[in-house]
Amino acid sequence: MKSGIEKFSFLILCVLTFAIGIDAQSRRNAKGIDTEGTIVAVTATRDAKKTEPIKIENLFLYENGVEQKIKNFVVDPSPAKIMILVDNSQTLQTSVEKMQKAAMEFAYEIFDGDQLFTLAYDEKAEIIQEWTDDAKKMEAAFTTFRKKGNPHLFDALNISLKEVLLPLMPGTRKTAIVIISDGLDRGSKTSFDAILGELQSLNVTVYGLQLPDRTGGAYRRDQPKAGPVMNRLAEETGGKVFPFDEAQTAAKFICDELRKNRYLLSYVPTNTSYYDARKLFLIADEGVTIRMKAAHPPNVK
Repeated sequence: MKSGIEKFSFLILCVLTFAIGIDAQSRRNAKGIDTEGTIVAVTATRDAKKTEPIKIENLFLYENGVEQKIKNFVVDPSPAKIMILVDNSQTLQTSVEKMQKAAMEFAYEIFDGDQLFTLAYDEKAEIIQEWTDDAKKMEAAFTTFRKKGNPHLFDALNISLKEVLLPLMPGTRKTAIVIISDGLDRGSKTSFDAILGELQSLNVTVYGLQLPDRTGGAYRRDQPKAGPVMNRLAEETGGKVFPFDEAQTAAKFICDELRKNRYLLSYVPTNTSYYDARKLFLIADEGVTIRMKAAHPPNVK
């Protein structure tokens, strides 16, 4: 479908959003984890010299500076749903052919059960390829990449969440977005802070293949600079940014990480309010490397 994504009704979105909010604070029969309380996706790896599993005893979680008791910490081996979000705008500093090649790297690296959904954007977001693991379908679909118009990145992220990823939840916890762009937004109605909060609320991890900043790092009065946009979206959701010219390395790293090094951590917050922003800080014993989102936004709709 090349004319945009069909909108869900307001009622359905409200019901789904409410369900996600409740899921973060309630008990569900998820396999392998006691989900009473708050659940956070964590990426964790051990030093190559050590083989013993990572345990709760190796981790220390703080929320707004108050140490929290971790209830459970388990590996999540489930398949991943990965959204590839491609900047189609006119002035992006690369060719269409290079964009196609970069996006295709993910088709070669996904594991059994993983699926990719490709969305491209300029002023509007367009479905390029719906959920699939078929490399031939993706290769054919990626011929529709183009360079036209201005990049409405934050609006495209908003659509990606509400119309593609949110309907998968709460059953699918392992969701990620790979942005192929320099991070420039020019004209979105959605603000950066709003979309970052939504990504964090839904535990969606952002990765980036970052192109050179077409603005040369120019100051922008009403929006963050392009480079910091990519870095903050990734770092504050637990992801990572790679140079665009390392697409093959990035695709392998991201797919491996989602399948092999993804964990679910649960805890019941103490001395905190769900109606306030809750900063998160997770540290680990020496030899353990961890990443997770930086905050829970206020639970206010």
